[in-house]
Amino acid sequence: MSAEIPQNLIDELAAHYRAIIELLGEDPEREGLIRTPERAARAMYYATRGYRQSVDGVVNGALFEATERQLVVVKDIEFYSLCEHHILPFFGHVSIGYLPGRKIVGLSKVARIVDMFARRLQVQERFTSELADVLMEKLEPDGVIVRAEARHLCMAMRGVQKQDAVTVTTATRGVLETDLSLRQEFFESLR
Repeated sequence: MSAEIPQNLIDELAAHYRAIIELLGEDPEREGLIRTPERAARAMYYATRGYRQSVDGVVNGALFEATERQLVVVKDIEFYSLCEHHILPFFGHVSIGYLPGRKIVGLSKVARIVDMFARRLQVQERFTSELADVLMEKLEPDGVIVRAEARHLCMAMRGVQKQDAVTVTTATRGVLETDLSLRQEFFESLR
């Protein structure tokens, strides 16, 4: 992936990281920090690669005819994101369920869609809703449910400093908004 990164962009990002290091009172020429600006620039470029991806590119035609009408659940998909308020990491797991209409999607594509939206500056609430919305749009299922559970370093490292706090968000669309038995089936499958 590093060959695809435009060097001029890395150089510009690295200059900003160098300035931040200096503003914090550290010497960017110190042995341990000499290459830090470029490493940080490459890491940030990677951590935000979702901005340079599209759902159609991620799905890449892996939509298939649905032959069964049963709840499909992909659970415990790990994700890593950056809080848009502090640019500190938040991370956790997403579980997704959908009741197919006429299409199903390759299971790995669900995880790739999660990564695409996670690898942007985010808030967990929007992340959860974006996943539900895009699956409704691309799969045209009868319903979707998305549950995200995450730890936020912006809460653990600064501010309130609650290291054990976990945030849970859920988004439902279609029949999964109203069908309690389907929602129960989804939550039972997460146990």
